Amino acid sequence: MTTPTPFIPRRDAEAVAIGASAGGVQALRELLGALPADFTPALLVVLHLPSGRETRLAELLGAVCALPVAEALDGQPVHGGTVTLAPPDYHLLVEPDRTLSLSVDDPVLFSRPAIDPLFESAAAAFGARLLALLLTGASTDGSAGLAAVRRHGGQAWVEDPATACVPTMPAAALGHAGADAVLTLDEMRRRLAACPP
Repeated sequence: MTTPTPFIPRRDAEAVAIGASAGGVQALRELLGALPADFTPALLVVLHLPSGRETRLAELLGAVCALPVAEALDGQPVHGGTVTLAPPDYHLLVEPDRTLSLSVDDPVLFSRPAIDPLFESAAAAFGARLLALLLTGASTDGSAGLAAVRRHGGQAWVEDPATACVPTMPAAALGHAGADAVLTLDEMRRRLAACPP
């Protein structure tokens, strides 16, 4: 059984990258719904989505989140205080100049969008100013990305597999990359909301 890890909240994060798969819609609603309107880091979100279908994810999350929520546009700058979602059928990447790009490269672990490309590119762009959160899911996506985040000095929080809706993805990440904090969704929600200075 995994014991949540105590940690000091990260107050210098410029960006928060979040990855989720099965069970992720409800987890994201709970997590983002707790954020205050003055939350300053940019939030970049990948949720595994069915290929070739429209999604109401921005609407569903926007209904509970005090921050603006929208799908990413190719070439847009990363904006603090906003929630930016990977669109269906596109990987979401952060370029070195901290603009966003959308990629139609091959699926990663059968998913496009996938979590690893976001985490890896955001780690390179933000370094120690990145906080990455890996939530519920039935894949091993996100494990390599979390390892990259930690190599670049960023911080990695993983949802506790013991309480996650689907434990496969967080458990795989802990086995591959470890984490700076292992938290229940409620703990993650409260501590993320406390991140802004």
